[in-house]
Amino acid sequence: MNRKDRIIVALDFDSDTEAMSLVGKLKGKINFFKVGSQLFTRYGGAIVERIASLGADVFLDLKFHDIPNTVRGASLSACSLGVKIFNVHASGGRKMMEEAVNAAKKHKSSPLVLGVTVLTSMSSGDLCEIGVGGKVEEQVLRLASLAKEAGLDGVVASAKEIELIKKECGNDFIVLTPGIRPAWSSADDQKRVMTPEAAFNRGADYIVIGRAVTSAPDPVEAADRILGEL
Repeated sequence: MNRKDRIIVALDFDSDTEAMSLVGKLKGKINFFKVGSQLFTRYGGAIVERIASLGADVFLDLKFHDIPNTVRGASLSACSLGVKIFNVHASGGRKMMEEAVNAAKKHKSSPLVLGVTVLTSMSSGDLCEIGVGGKVEEQVLRLASLAKEAGLDGVVASAKEIELIKKECGNDFIVLTPGIRPAWSSADDQKRVMTPEAAFNRGADYIVIGRAVTSAPDPVEAADRILGEL
Protein backbone atom coordinates (compact mmCIF):
# COMPACT_ATOMS: atom_id res chain seq x y z
CA MET A 1 0.00 0.00 0.00
CA ASN A 2 1.30 3.42 -0.95
CA ARG A 3 2.27 5.66 1.96
CA LYS A 4 -0.18 8.36 0.92
CA ASP A 5 -3.00 5.80 1.24
CA ARG A 6 -1.97 5.24 4.86
CA ILE A 7 -2.18 8.90 5.91
CA ILE A 8 -5.34 9.75 7.84
CA VAL A 9 -6.32 13.40 8.29
CA ALA A 10 -8.19 14.16 11.50
CA LEU A 11 -11.41 16.10 10.94
CA ASP A 12 -11.43 17.68 14.41
CA PHE A 13 -13.94 20.42 13.66
CA ASP A 14 -17.12 21.77 15.26
CA SER A 15 -18.69 22.34 11.87
CA ASP A 16 -19.72 19.79 9.26
CA THR A 17 -19.24 22.50 6.65
CA GLU A 18 -15.57 22.83 7.57
CA ALA A 19 -15.10 19.08 7.66
CA MET A 20 -16.73 18.39 4.30
CA SER A 21 -14.93 21.33 2.72
CA LEU A 22 -11.58 19.89 3.75
CA VAL A 23 -12.51 16.42 2.50
CA GLY A 24 -13.43 17.96 -0.84
CA LYS A 25 -10.18 19.91 -1.07
CA LEU A 26 -7.95 16.96 -0.16
CA LYS A 27 -9.80 14.24 -2.05
CA GLY A 28 -7.45 12.69 -4.57
CA LYS A 29 -4.40 13.57 -2.50
CA ILE A 30 -5.52 12.05 0.79
CA ASN A 31 -8.56 9.76 0.88
CA PHE A 32 -8.66 8.64 4.51
CA PHE A 33 -10.21 10.76 7.26
CA LYS A 34 -10.70 10.46 11.01
CA VAL A 35 -14.03 11.29 12.59
CA GLY A 36 -13.69 11.70 16.34
CA SER A 37 -15.88 12.63 19.29
CA GLN A 38 -15.98 16.34 18.47
CA LEU A 39 -17.60 15.94 15.06
CA PHE A 40 -19.55 12.75 15.76
CA THR A 41 -21.21 14.08 18.92
CA ARG A 42 -22.76 16.91 16.94
CA TYR A 43 -23.62 15.19 13.65
CA GLY A 44 -23.72 11.48 14.42
CA GLY A 45 -23.46 8.77 11.80
CA ALA A 46 -24.70 11.10 9.08
CA ILE A 47 -21.32 12.80 8.84
CA VAL A 48 -19.60 9.44 8.37
CA GLU A 49 -22.01 8.51 5.60
CA ARG A 50 -21.49 11.86 3.87
CA ILE A 51 -17.70 11.38 3.86
CA ALA A 52 -18.03 7.80 2.63
CA SER A 53 -20.38 8.93 -0.14
CA LEU A 54 -17.45 10.86 -1.63
CA GLY A 55 -15.49 7.62 -1.91
CA ALA A 56 -13.27 8.32 1.10
CA ASP A 57 -12.40 5.91 3.90
CA VAL A 58 -13.28 6.70 7.51
CA PHE A 59 -11.48 5.90 10.76
CA LEU A 60 -14.14 6.23 13.49
CA ASP A 61 -12.15 7.32 16.51
CA LEU A 62 -14.67 7.03 19.36
CA LYS A 63 -12.57 4.78 21.62
CA PHE A 64 -15.41 2.62 22.90
CA HIS A 65 -14.98 1.78 26.59
CA ASP A 66 -17.95 0.26 28.40
CA ILE A 67 -19.36 -3.07 29.51
CA PRO A 68 -18.88 -5.80 26.87
CA ASN A 69 -22.51 -5.92 25.73
CA THR A 70 -22.67 -2.16 25.21
CA VAL A 71 -19.41 -2.16 23.24
CA ARG A 72 -20.72 -5.00 21.10
CA GLY A 73 -23.77 -2.90 20.21
CA ALA A 74 -21.67 0.19 19.53
CA SER A 75 -19.35 -1.87 17.34
CA LEU A 76 -22.25 -3.19 15.27
CA SER A 77 -23.44 0.39 14.81
CA ALA A 78 -19.97 1.43 13.65
CA CYS A 79 -19.90 -1.46 11.19
CA SER A 80 -23.27 -0.44 9.75
CA LEU A 81 -21.83 2.98 8.87
CA GLY A 82 -19.25 1.36 6.59
CA VAL A 83 -16.17 2.63 8.40
CA LYS A 84 -12.84 1.07 7.53
CA ILE A 85 -11.39 1.29 11.06
CA PHE A 86 -12.86 1.83 14.52
CA ASN A 87 -11.27 1.57 17.94
CA VAL A 88 -11.87 0.59 21.54
CA HIS A 89 -9.89 1.26 24.71
CA ALA A 90 -7.70 -1.79 25.34
CA SER A 91 -7.92 -0.97 29.05
CA GLY A 92 -11.57 -2.09 28.85
CA GLY A 93 -10.31 -5.65 29.11
CA ARG A 94 -10.22 -8.86 27.12
CA LYS A 95 -13.95 -9.65 27.17
CA MET A 96 -14.89 -6.17 25.98
CA MET A 97 -12.39 -6.34 23.12
CA GLU A 98 -13.55 -9.81 22.12
CA GLU A 99 -17.12 -8.54 21.81
CA ALA A 100 -15.94 -5.74 19.49
CA VAL A 101 -14.04 -8.21 17.32
CA ASN A 102 -16.98 -10.63 17.16
CA ALA A 103 -19.28 -7.82 16.05
CA ALA A 104 -16.87 -6.74 13.31
CA LYS A 105 -16.36 -10.28 12.03
CA LYS A 106 -20.09 -10.91 11.77
CA HIS A 107 -20.71 -7.78 9.73
CA LYS A 108 -20.24 -7.80 5.96
CA SER A 109 -18.13 -4.60 6.08
CA SER A 110 -15.50 -6.29 8.32
CA PRO A 111 -13.69 -3.13 9.48
CA LEU A 112 -10.37 -3.26 11.28
CA VAL A 113 -10.70 -3.09 15.07
CA LEU A 114 -7.84 -1.43 16.95
CA GLY A 115 -7.17 -1.10 20.66
CA VAL A 116 -6.09 2.23 22.13
CA THR A 117 -3.07 1.66 24.38
CA VAL A 118 -1.83 4.88 26.04
CA LEU A 119 -2.94 8.24 24.68
CA THR A 120 -0.11 10.20 23.05
CA SER A 121 -0.90 13.15 25.32
CA MET A 122 0.05 11.09 28.39
CA SER A 123 3.40 10.60 30.11
CA SER A 124 4.55 8.20 32.82
CA GLY A 125 3.63 10.87 35.36
CA ASP A 126 0.07 11.00 34.03
CA LEU A 127 -0.22 7.22 34.31
CA CYS A 128 1.04 7.36 37.89
CA GLU A 129 -1.73 9.81 38.76
CA ILE A 130 -4.37 7.28 37.74
CA GLY A 131 -2.71 4.43 39.58
CA VAL A 132 -0.75 2.81 36.75
CA GLY A 133 2.86 2.32 37.77
CA GLY A 134 5.89 1.81 35.56
CA LYS A 135 6.91 3.36 32.27
CA VAL A 136 4.60 4.26 29.41
CA GLU A 137 6.30 1.66 27.21
CA GLU A 138 5.53 -1.12 29.69
CA GLN A 139 1.84 -0.25 29.80
CA VAL A 140 1.67 0.03 26.01
CA LEU A 141 3.18 -3.42 25.54
CA ARG A 142 0.93 -4.92 28.21
CA LEU A 143 -2.19 -3.59 26.50
CA ALA A 144 -0.95 -4.40 22.98
CA SER A 145 -0.35 -8.02 23.96
CA LEU A 146 -3.81 -8.26 25.52
CA ALA A 147 -5.35 -6.72 22.40
CA LYS A 148 -3.67 -9.32 20.22
CA GLU A 149 -4.84 -12.15 22.48
CA ALA A 150 -8.38 -10.78 22.24
CA GLY A 151 -8.21 -10.97 18.44
CA LEU A 152 -7.89 -7.29 17.55
CA ASP A 153 -6.22 -6.34 14.27
CA GLY A 154 -3.81 -3.95 15.95
CA VAL A 155 -3.47 -0.99 18.26
CA VAL A 156 -3.31 2.77 18.42
CA ALA A 157 0.00 3.82 19.94
CA SER A 158 2.71 6.44 19.80
CA ALA A 159 5.24 6.10 17.01
CA LYS A 160 7.90 5.77 19.69
CA GLU A 161 6.50 2.37 20.65
CA ILE A 162 6.06 0.93 17.14
CA GLU A 163 9.22 -1.16 17.10
CA LEU A 164 8.55 -2.56 20.58
CA ILE A 165 5.01 -3.55 19.59
CA LYS A 166 6.08 -5.15 16.31
CA LYS A 167 8.75 -7.14 18.12
CA GLU A 168 6.28 -8.32 20.75
CA CYS A 169 3.19 -8.87 18.58
CA GLY A 170 4.57 -9.45 15.06
CA ASN A 171 4.90 -7.36 11.91
CA ASP A 172 1.35 -8.18 10.78
CA PHE A 173 -0.10 -6.59 13.91
CA ILE A 174 -1.25 -3.13 12.81
CA VAL A 175 0.03 -0.02 14.55
CA LEU A 176 -1.83 3.23 13.87
CA THR A 177 0.01 6.25 15.22
CA PRO A 178 -1.50 9.59 16.21
CA GLY A 179 0.64 12.43 17.51
CA ILE A 180 2.30 12.86 14.12
CA ARG A 181 3.80 16.28 13.50
CA PRO A 182 5.97 17.41 10.57
CA ALA A 183 9.22 19.02 11.75
CA TRP A 184 7.90 22.44 10.72
CA SER A 185 4.74 22.27 12.88
CA SER A 186 4.16 22.64 16.62
CA ALA A 187 3.63 19.71 19.01
CA ASP A 188 0.57 21.37 20.63
CA ASP A 189 -0.71 19.19 23.51
CA GLN A 190 0.97 16.00 22.34
CA LYS A 191 3.89 14.69 24.42
CA ARG A 192 5.09 11.68 22.39
CA VAL A 193 5.34 12.94 18.81
CA MET A 194 7.24 12.06 15.63
CA THR A 195 7.46 13.21 12.01
CA PRO A 196 5.53 11.32 9.30
CA GLU A 197 8.67 10.01 7.61
CA ALA A 198 10.20 8.82 10.88
CA ALA A 199 6.96 7.08 11.88
CA PHE A 200 6.73 5.19 8.59
CA ASN A 201 10.41 4.29 8.77
CA ARG A 202 9.81 2.77 12.19
CA GLY A 203 7.04 0.58 10.78
CA ALA A 204 3.79 2.51 11.24
CA ASP A 205 0.93 1.04 9.22
CA TYR A 206 -1.19 4.19 9.41
CA ILE A 207 -0.49 7.70 10.70
CA VAL A 208 -2.95 10.37 11.81
CA ILE A 209 -2.20 14.01 11.07
CA GLY A 210 -4.40 16.74 12.47
CA ARG A 211 -3.60 20.38 13.14
CA ALA A 212 -0.53 20.44 10.89
CA VAL A 213 -3.05 20.25 8.04
CA THR A 214 -6.36 21.42 9.47
CA SER A 215 -4.98 24.58 11.12
CA ALA A 216 -2.65 25.49 8.25
CA PRO A 217 -3.42 28.72 6.32
CA ASP A 218 -3.56 26.53 3.22
CA PRO A 219 -4.42 22.89 4.13
CA VAL A 220 -3.87 21.65 0.58
CA GLU A 221 -0.38 23.17 0.50
CA ALA A 222 0.37 21.60 3.90
CA ALA A 223 -0.80 18.20 2.68
CA ASP A 224 1.31 18.54 -0.47
CA ARG A 225 4.33 19.44 1.65
CA ILE A 226 3.85 16.35 3.83
CA LEU A 227 3.40 14.09 0.81
CA GLY A 228 6.48 15.62 -0.78
CA GLU A 229 8.56 14.86 2.29
CA LEU A 230 7.55 11.21 2.05
